[in-house]
Amino acid sequence: MQSKVHQKSTETTTRNFVYRHLMSDIHKRIEAYGRQGALDLTSSDAERRAVDAALEFLSDEDPSLGFLYSGWCQTGLPHRRLDDDQIWLLETSYVRLMVEPGSVKRDGLPARIGVPYGSRARLILLFLQTEAIKTNSREIELGKSLRSWLTRLNVPIGGKSMRDVKEQATRISRCRMTFEIKDGNKIGLINQNIVDTALFTDEHDGALLETVRLSESFFDQLKRHPVPLQESAIRAISNNSQALDIYFWLVYRLHERVTVQKVSWPALKVQFGASYTHMRNFKIRFRDALQIALAIYPEAKVGIDEDGVTLSPSASPVSKRLPKKMR
Repeated sequence: MQSKVHQKSTETTTRNFVYRHLMSDIHKRIEAYGRQGALDLTSSDAERRAVDAALEFLSDEDPSLGFLYSGWCQTGLPHRRLDDDQIWLLETSYVRLMVEPGSVKRDGLPARIGVPYGSRARLILLFLQTEAIKTNSREIELGKSLRSWLTRLNVPIGGKSMRDVKEQATRISRCRMTFEIKDGNKIGLINQNIVDTALFTDEHDGALLETVRLSESFFDQLKRHPVPLQESAIRAISNNSQALDIYFWLVYRLHERVTVQKVSWPALKVQFGASYTHMRNFKIRFRDALQIALAIYPEAKVGIDEDGVTLSPSASPVSKRLPKKMR
C-alpha cells in the first residue's frame, strides 16, 4: 500500500515538474531543435499550440504596445455566448464586475442583445483603450483604424469574421458595465457604459462610425491605471480568449510582485472558470491555456501543482520599451 502511495506521489511530482519545465524551456527547445523538433517533443494539442504561439511571438519584431485598464486584468468577459437577457457577474478578491445586456429595436420592439463575449470582444475593447492612451483622448477614430488594427492581430476583415466583430461591437456599445475595485477598506466604483455612442450605425448592415467616445468615468480610470501589453504577444494568441485573459493577468500580477504568492485552484476558478461546473474540467482547460499564455511571456516565473499556481517576481515583458514616466 505504501509503495503504491509513494509511486502515485512520485508520478504527480514528476508530472508537475515536467509541466513547469516545458513552460519555462519552450523557447530554448525551439532555439535548439527548430520548429519541427520542438513540435516532435510535444504530447498534446495544447503543447503544439504553445509551440506555434511561441514561434509566432519570437519571429515578430513589431515593438508596438497595447494598453488595458487594470480592472480587465483581474476579471474578464464570458468566453461563450450567454442567454441574451443574462447578466454576467464575476467577483474576485480584488474586483467585482457586472455586465448588464443592452437592447436594440427588432420589428419595432425592444429586444435584449446580450453581453459581449469571446476573443473578438476583448480585442475591440483593447483597441479602444489603446487608442485612448496613445492619443490621450476620449475620441477614438474608427473606420480604417479599427480594421487595420484587427488585421494586424490576424483577424480577417470580411465575411463571418466581420459579422462577429460587428456583433461584439454592438454588444459593447449597448451593455452597461459596473466595476467595483477593492483596495483595503476603500471601494472604487465605475458604473457606466464603456462608450457613449454606438460603434456601428446599426446592428445589421450599418457601417462603422467615424469616431466613438469613451465614457468620461471609464477614460479617467483607464488613464490612472493603464497596463501596457505587447501587441506581438496578443497577436500570437488573438483567437484564444482564455489565454488572453491569463496573459493580461500575468502581466499585471507578476511585475508588481515582490514576494512569491500561491493562488489556489478555487481562487483561479472564481476568476477564470465561472462557466465550469466541475473543478476537474476547469483544471484541464486552465493548464492548457496557461501553457499557451506562458509561451508568449518568457520572462514569467510561474509554477503549477496540485494546489494551484505559484507566482514569483518577474520582469515586465514591456518595461524596456516604455517611456520612463510609465515604467
